[in-house]
Amino acid sequence: MTAFAWDAFAANLGWVAATSLAVMLGTFAIAVNLGVHRVVDIAWGVAFAAVGVVTFGLSGGQGDPVRRGLVTVLTVVWGLRLAVHIARRGSGHGEDPRYEAMLARAHGNRDLYALRMIYLLQGALVWLVSLPVQAAQYTPRPLSALAWAGTALWAVGLFFEAVGDAQMARFKADPANRGRIMDRGLWSWTRHPNYFGDFLIWWGLFLIACDGGWQAAAVSVLSPLVMSVLLINGSGKRLLERHMAGRPGWDAYVARTSGFFPRPARRG
Repeated sequence: MTAFAWDAFAANLGWVAATSLAVMLGTFAIAVNLGVHRVVDIAWGVAFAAVGVVTFGLSGGQGDPVRRGLVTVLTVVWGLRLAVHIARRGSGHGEDPRYEAMLARAHGNRDLYALRMIYLLQGALVWLVSLPVQAAQYTPRPLSALAWAGTALWAVGLFFEAVGDAQMARFKADPANRGRIMDRGLWSWTRHPNYFGDFLIWWGLFLIACDGGWQAAAVSVLSPLVMSVLLINGSGKRLLERHMAGRPGWDAYVARTSGFFPRPARRG
């Protein structure tokens, strides 16, 4: 087999939709039982890991086995790390303020509103954003330098995301930092090292898909574009900065620190 496996890939799209829906519906049931919908953030990473594993199982005999294994491992590592981090961060806390604000607009049953506006929407996004993970596993070409460049980009992204999260967790754990703005470590280079890391991860996975040929690139390109918009102008950077605006020291932090792409802090 030398061509992109279009028929098998098309069938995989349906299985991935079912997988992401199953994860989100299962999480919805847990959330209703617990009375908090913030657990959906844990399901985000879990759903991508599940998609990677399901696609790996379905793509046997269709794509290059090394690329299939590589993109699955990278996706599972990223997804489970993120899920564990979010679970630890939210342990012992009530509802996320973002979801409180959203559910306050609900007319009728709040849980059914959450199902439509949070769980089903995130399930659809998992299906869309995971396109590089799916397409990469149906390309028979052996890996070349482009795939390893994508892997390197993914690794840099994981570094920014994981180290940034760890630095923030240590900062918040110190009572002396209550009310202060985190501006140390990677957070002195960019106001959002975790979101920047996520940005690199999805562009890296896209490059691995591109390494398989123009067909995989064509069906995958929407994924990193959508993630870039979400991280910079959607539910990532923009929403968080709206929440942070007005806090003591925030304006000075904004003035000296890059909003997204890392660079040394401005002086003065």
